[in-house]
Amino acid sequence: MKIESLNPFILHVPVTGDGIADSTHQITHWGAPGVVIRADDGLCGYGYTGTHGHLATDRLIVDCVAGAYAPLLIGEDPSDVEGLWSMLCHHPPIQWVGRCGITHLALSAVDIALWDLKAKAAGVPLWRLLRGDPEKRVEAYNTDGGWLNWSLERLVEDARCYVEDKKFRGVKIKVGSDDLDRDLDRVEAVRRAIGPRTKLMVDANGKWDMATALRADRRLRQLDVYWMEEPLWYDDLGGHAKLAQETRTPIALGEQLYGLDHFRSFIDAGAVWFVQPDVVRLGGITEWRRVAHLALERGLPIAPHVGDMMQVHLHLAIAHGSCDILEHVPWMRGCFEEPATVEEGYFVIPEKPGASTILREDAMEEFNVL
Repeated sequence: MKIESLNPFILHVPVTGDGIADSTHQITHWGAPGVVIRADDGLCGYGYTGTHGHLATDRLIVDCVAGAYAPLLIGEDPSDVEGLWSMLCHHPPIQWVGRCGITHLALSAVDIALWDLKAKAAGVPLWRLLRGDPEKRVEAYNTDGGWLNWSLERLVEDARCYVEDKKFRGVKIKVGSDDLDRDLDRVEAVRRAIGPRTKLMVDANGKWDMATALRADRRLRQLDVYWMEEPLWYDDLGGHAKLAQETRTPIALGEQLYGLDHFRSFIDAGAVWFVQPDVVRLGGITEWRRVAHLALERGLPIAPHVGDMMQVHLHLAIAHGSCDILEHVPWMRGCFEEPATVEEGYFVIPEKPGASTILREDAMEEFNVL
């Protein structure tokens, strides 16, 4: 089997309601720049990354796929996924212009497509290819009701519904507005609504400074908050390490880290308790698994940052011993032939061959903006 072609695409899919906001971003559409890799036997692998739906920057990602990676891949054996990843990641001209950011998001899309293709060629779902446990249960928590632009009434009602009606086992809400007391009052209101047994997480998206995070921690631990996510600026290794020593609320982070070495630095410094690699930012499945192995060695749990990539992360969670929990963000569920599904608080194990990334033809037509 040889790689015959790479066909990029960009999907812009509406998010919930009229748009959502956290402490640093406001978006109306989720971007999915991606690629379909076709082999000479007719099989296709689908992969994509995740963005905030900005067409100009999304074009940079697919241009990297088509202009930098495709010439290196045409004619290669797609089953050698890890070998191809190493070749693309360490190709001198590409490495010179970026070991993270655009080049890594593009590499993520390519690597995911290659793994999807490999699992299809084997005739099994990706989690089986990776020797996952068919009896494993992956707990689901919901992130799509905790936005800062939601009113308190909507925030509380959404959280209550997610727990009572949809049976999620946890909810995550956003903090990091200009009024910390308001944020913490919202956290307290949600805790009352969902009760003491449901997991409650908060996410500051890198907005707080040290003093604010320490102040917040005193109240968060009273509310039994499961973790505070990205409390400080993403790259502040020393700050997160110091904060971890000073607080009782566990720190979760990783969505803004781009490689194994980045994660190793935070783990070695004791700066993270819940490790959150994102397959669409890390360079794909190949590097995600290396980070997960490191976390397992250090006794740290993996809680992947999903964005809207539940599909692949579910396969990885089933296949890896460090991961038992996964967030649910539903914006792109309707785009897939085999969408990630939650029943009674747990994700349903996918059974079709591949990585569950096959996009519906009608979704490709409706949302493709390339």
